[in-house]
Amino acid sequence: LGDLSDIEVAQNEVLLAIYQRPEKTAGGIIMTAQTLKEDVYQGKVGLVVKIGAACRFIRVDPDGRQYGLDIKLHDWVVARPSDTWSIAINGNSSARQEDFVPCRTVFDDQIRMRVAQPACIW
Repeated sequence: LGDLSDIEVAQNEVLLAIYQRPEKTAGGIIMTAQTLKEDVYQGKVGLVVKIGAACRFIRVDPDGRQYGLDIKLHDWVVARPSDTWSIAINGNSSARQEDFVPCRTVFDDQIRMRVAQPACIW
C-alpha cells in the first residue's frame, strides 16, 4: 500500500485492504485470473489499514451492556461488500496503475466479525 500518512479516513469509517486469495490453493488447484479477480468485487474479508477518528467499535446500550468488537489496526475483519465503497490505493506517488491495491471503506458499525485467518471466509 505504501505510505498512508497523507490519507485520512472520515469520521466513523474504516479503510480495509481487500484480501485476495493466492493463485494456488493449499490442495494444489490453480485458480484462474477471472476467479481471483472476483475477490476484488465479492471478497468479504479485509485488513484494517486506517481507522477514522470517530470510530466506536464497542458501544453501550441504554442498560449499560457493552456490545461490538474491539477492532484494531491490522485485524482481519468481515463486511458485506454492498455495505462498502470500493477504491484502489497506493501511497507511493510514482506508482503505476497495476501497483494500486484494491481497498474498501466501511462504516464502523458495518463490520460483522473479526477473524484470525482471512482464508477461512468466502
